Amino acid sequence: MPYWLARERRGQDGDWIQRFDPRFWTVDFPRPMMACVVATAPDALRVDCEFLYEGQLSGLIWSSEDRLDHPLLAYETRRDYSHAVLRFHWRSGGIIALDQANGPTLTIEGRDAAGQARSWYVRLWNYASGTPTDAQVELPFSALGSGWFLPGTPVHPADIDRMFISLVPEGFVPGSTAPLATRGEGFVELSGIAYHGDHASLAIGDVMLPPHEERIATAYDDAYNQEPTRLLRNIRGLGYRDRILHYLGMSHFPRLEAEGGAMPVARPAAICTPARRWHERFYAAAGAAGYAVINSLSYELLADHCPAEWQQRAHDGSAARTGWDPPSALLSPANGEAMAWLQSAAVQFTAMQQAAGLPVLFQVGEPWWWVVPHSGAPCLYDDAAVAALGGSPPVIADMRAPLDGAQTALLDDAGALLAQSTTALGQAVRDTAGGAAGGTAEILLLAFTPTILDPAMPELKRANLPAGWAWPAFDRLQLEDYDWLTAGFDARCRAAIAEVDARLGYPVERQDYLSGFVLDPADAEAFWPRIDAALDRAAARGVGQRYVWALPQVARDGYTRLPPPKEDDVQAFDDVEYPLALGRDAAVSPEFSTSIALTASGHERRNTLWSDARLRFDVGPGIRSEEELGTLIAFFRARRGAARGFRLRDPFDHSSGGMTGPPGPLDQPLGTGDGARDSFALVKLYGDGAQAQRRPITRPRAGTVRVSVNGVESFAWTLLPGGRVQFVEAPPAGADIRAGFLFDVPVRFEQDRLDVTGANFAAGEAPSVPLIEIREAT
Repeated sequence: MPYWLARERRGQDGDWIQRFDPRFWTVDFPRPMMACVVATAPDALRVDCEFLYEGQLSGLIWSSEDRLDHPLLAYETRRDYSHAVLRFHWRSGGIIALDQANGPTLTIEGRDAAGQARSWYVRLWNYASGTPTDAQVELPFSALGSGWFLPGTPVHPADIDRMFISLVPEGFVPGSTAPLATRGEGFVELSGIAYHGDHASLAIGDVMLPPHEERIATAYDDAYNQEPTRLLRNIRGLGYRDRILHYLGMSHFPRLEAEGGAMPVARPAAICTPARRWHERFYAAAGAAGYAVINSLSYELLADHCPAEWQQRAHDGSAARTGWDPPSALLSPANGEAMAWLQSAAVQFTAMQQAAGLPVLFQVGEPWWWVVPHSGAPCLYDDAAVAALGGSPPVIADMRAPLDGAQTALLDDAGALLAQSTTALGQAVRDTAGGAAGGTAEILLLAFTPTILDPAMPELKRANLPAGWAWPAFDRLQLEDYDWLTAGFDARCRAAIAEVDARLGYPVERQDYLSGFVLDPADAEAFWPRIDAALDRAAARGVGQRYVWALPQVARDGYTRLPPPKEDDVQAFDDVEYPLALGRDAAVSPEFSTSIALTASGHERRNTLWSDARLRFDVGPGIRSEEELGTLIAFFRARRGAARGFRLRDPFDHSSGGMTGPPGPLDQPLGTGDGARDSFALVKLYGDGAQAQRRPITRPRAGTVRVSVNGVESFAWTLLPGGRVQFVEAPPAGADIRAGFLFDVPVRFEQDRLDVTGANFAAGEAPSVPLIEIREAT
């Protein structure tokens, strides 16, 4: 499907926003505290903070450059705030007040008049009227002074990168890492936000792409610092509709409580106030915009906050750790307290979903028994798992090694435990949904095939793709395979889908596909074409619900998915052959396009504009009877003149073996294997060496294609539309891939009129019937 990676807005629709629009503020803070910002009115916002340590500080931020929105929806960069005034009404509670030491300060980061990087610290109380917790603030940028007292050091307002208002808890001790005696909850409300003077408005992208057939995924751990409706504005503007898959995360939503020198999640589970405020706003705004939200919870928790006894462990006692920085831990499906905590979190988010009037949609996200990447050791040996698996389960030190019967039986038992835990989690959500009048829930399961179907660990599916997940255990099955997809392992992706289908049996109409993702922006140009093509392949397979993973990378890289093109009759092609045999009288004309510039000295400069010749034919001389003439006229009318293409066999060049000889599997080089690539386009070379002319073959004759790998004929492949050979397994690195075939030329009638006169034909004069080759995408 058409797409592009937009880097900037070039003529697309735009609009204007007031500077300091509440939707475009952000928050930032050191973990493990939490904060959020939500817009409460077109000119108002609210910040909620949850402080845990004495030295924590949160910032409410306005950035001059938009680094978060998609390039087609971002606001313009403007760093000059001269000759303008920002006004707002301030109300706060639970934080140090405006008039106190360490009270709210506007930190301005930019450059001075000499271009040197500089920060200024503007005490808001100096520009406030009212009480320390309820005041009107007026900030004249061209007259601001930095410092405790006025007039202070003048601020240079013409080159500002960003500014943020610092918020600290009551009892704040600069630099302290001691926990607060009690959790500190604070808030700030800015209302009546108004900006007057020069550059009071900012240009902003305002595209509204037509809805396409894809959906989008988001993640709270990536978006917690943004105002929720800002995400929805991007989602809607980029054409995503229907459902939003929202990963609730593993680090920012839980409430934390001090326990000795640690800060684990609260037990029983509780959602911290900022996360609750954020999601209430998100759910309400999503529903108002016509979206349903799928809540997604995984079996991960940030390791720093996960109780030790909840964590999966390998046979040597080492805890399961993901590769993220900081790492997350994996909850043991056998630990009742951990699973009860997860169920409670799911229930609380479900209740918020229902309160917003949304349907209850819940995904169990990537539940699995972790395998240590470097050693291959499965993490089946935490205390709860050991007890549930018989008290003394056999040791599996490396999933890549051969396993005996006792070890495979252990994996089957572990799979049963995993299935029981996911069923219980889904049932907790169903019970909550059923508590409302007429309430129902849809439960989805997400499986990550590159891990659970790793070819190096063929028995791992016993534990991580258990039979207890088979249809209809869940309402929908969701699959993702981005490790293989972005590496180009298409054969593995296809094989995994086939194995999941055989093992779990979900009808294709009950399957979803997640395509993504691009962790490193340096990989954008290479990965997004594969991600986009995978969406098309899933659609061709009949998968109706497809998700792009995920919005942060879509916005960062400018990925822009366009709606499917309407059928273009000019490009229509009928896969039928020209019905008449061509004799030696038919004319064939290969044509190149070359620009030739003649210099003053008489020398030429030649530039080839086409890499391949375009053929022209005149098939009129091959017509020998009135019956054949009638066949031609009928065929011309059926093709609607030049509107529809068809196949033509070139009598002078239709084989990979020479021009017209029998094809063999060694005839034409298609490429060299790299261990990942599994499809190769058919081509025919004319000439030798690096200068050989390369002709794509898009219309091979299916029964004539023969393929070889390293000189040995192979039959483990299929022929795809467009003349591509797809192997069951990717050929090994360095393998020489060759093929032989017969082929036709895709052509159309050159004109919409066919001139034939009976008298001339009776006199032996052949009509002229020009055809022209069609360029087809490869």
